[in-house]
Amino acid sequence: MKNDLTAHLDIALRHAPPGLNTTRIPRVDICVGHGSTIKAPCLYRSMICFILQGSKRVAINDHLLSYDSEQYLISALDLPLIGQILDTEDGQPYVAVSLVLDPAILAELAATMPLIRESEQKGIGITINPMTASLRDTLLRLLSLLDTPDDIPVLGPMAERELIYRLLQGPQGRLLRQIAQPDGALDSIRRAVAWIRDNYNARLRIEALCDASGMSRASLHRHFRSMTGLSPVQYQKQLRLQEARQLLLTGEHRASDVAYVVGYESASQFSREYHRQFGTPPARNVREIRQAIATSTRTPAAN
Repeated sequence: MKNDLTAHLDIALRHAPPGLNTTRIPRVDICVGHGSTIKAPCLYRSMICFILQGSKRVAINDHLLSYDSEQYLISALDLPLIGQILDTEDGQPYVAVSLVLDPAILAELAATMPLIRESEQKGIGITINPMTASLRDTLLRLLSLLDTPDDIPVLGPMAERELIYRLLQGPQGRLLRQIAQPDGALDSIRRAVAWIRDNYNARLRIEALCDASGMSRASLHRHFRSMTGLSPVQYQKQLRLQEARQLLLTGEHRASDVAYVVGYESASQFSREYHRQFGTPPARNVREIRQAIATSTRTPAAN
């Protein structure tokens, strides 16, 4: 599989320096990283991720997923995860391409495909699937547009639609079709997730969450846990701790101040939950992250 991605890698590395890069193709990002990283929180959007080189592990609650260039990942809704990029066997950089899903495009394409009678999607809204030759070829056509940017306004939408069409034909077509359904359980949970993200530092009110999702309390809790692997309170806690970590890394705030900024009423409770989530107290965790970043910066990248 690796040799089949040589052309993809060549394009990606010519157009993307180390780090997360927004490309000129709408909704397409390229991530380039050198060396294994420490486990770090990240928020996966509703997207498809293709790894061109290297591998990654992501964990949400008790769910652990590992994938590399032989698979692609689908995230059906915004999910707070713990991610870790792993070294390649020969020391080459980690390279991945992501496409944020547009529900309107999904709905338009799904409407042109044969109707399928199917039950509601079961299980958490993130999944790993085998890469296929047709997906690989379509992805190359999409990335190739970075070399001819004047073609992107016309050919970009065509390549994106073909890629999504291939995904709809794949093993997770049912999950993707549910993203486009405005009256399904997945869409309701997506609205609940959006409400929590907009109000992550406020007291969680289940009544407001039920109103936002259009679900009863019992249905909300059942579907929320099924699709995210977390309860609404746990989801909000993950967002709070991720935001707190980012604020602490700026070096402009004390841990006690950050606790109240992200919505905690007790600095000691914040410290306990931060320790439980990241393995060390806030101040020590930030020092370790900065040391790891400094070490990786000083270490020359492998050729």
